[in-house]
Order: sequence, then structure tokens, then C-alpha cells
Amino acid sequence: MNSEKLQLPDFVLADLFPHSLVEFPGDRPIATPAPELPWFLGGNRKRIIIWVNDETARHLRDEWLALLVSILDACKLNMEDVAIVNQHHLNMGYTALTEALSPGYLLLFGLDAAQTGLPFQLPHYQVQKYNQSQIILAPSLAALAGKGQEARLEKSKLWLSLKKMFGL
Repeated sequence: MNSEKLQLPDFVLADLFPHSLVEFPGDRPIATPAPELPWFLGGNRKRIIIWVNDETARHLRDEWLALLVSILDACKLNMEDVAIVNQHHLNMGYTALTEALSPGYLLLFGLDAAQTGLPFQLPHYQVQKYNQSQIILAPSLAALAGKGQEARLEKSKLWLSLKKMFGL
């Protein structure tokens, strides 16, 4: 009997090799960790951190995001240039934020210095240099989002500060 021509029946092979010799990805479920959601919105390419407090959205509600996009556009910036951080869902202090994102610019909307862990108070719209960053505190985006005279006044104050901060 020539062993080169020996063929075993399928049931014998199955008994000899009860486990698969080769595993294919579809053969068994592969446990993959759930993708971690990003904790900030944007690309942070120019290290511009926009720090907000919005209890209704993970990052920022749509109408406030639209307002921010128009402000960024006026400053010749886009979402890839910034990182939007929502304090309400993250609860991160100034030190941890700066270690994680290394901001060159920090815009705080609807937050005061005490809520963020900044060691000083700052009036709205004053550009302050601190720890290799330029910082502006502003009222909440809700105050800027309106169509009335007060909202227009707040937007103009913010625009003057942004022009100073970014050299526009």
C-alpha cells in the first residue's frame, strides 16, 4: 500500500482533529473593546481650546456650535484648529486640561476662573497671558446666541478681544 495515495474518510479526519487547525476571524467572536468617545470636539491643530459648560449635549448643542463656527470663520479658523471641551461632562481642572492639550489660547464661555481651577479672577473679554497661554473669559454662548441688542453688544466685545488675541 502506497501512503502517498492514502485518503482518510472525512469522519476519521474529524475525529483525529477535533479542533480547527486554522482559525479565521469569522470563526469565533473576537472581543474588541468599545471605541472610546473623544472627550473633546475638533482637531486641536492650533492649540486653541474652547472651554464651555453645556449640560444638554456631550460636546455642544447645535445652535451654539453654529455660532462658534461662524466666530471661528471670522477669525480665519476652523474646527480642525480648535478643541471644544465641555466642562459639564468632563469636570476637568485647568492643570489637567493644560497637561492634556497644551493650549496656546484658551477661550472660556460661561465658566469663571474658580470653576476651572485658574488661580485668579478675570473680567470678561480681558486678554490675559498666563502659563504660555492667552486666556479670555466670556459669558455663556446662550448670551451670545441671541438676535437682540444685548447679544450683538456681547458679540462685538468678544470680537474686539479675539482681534487682540489673534492679532487680526
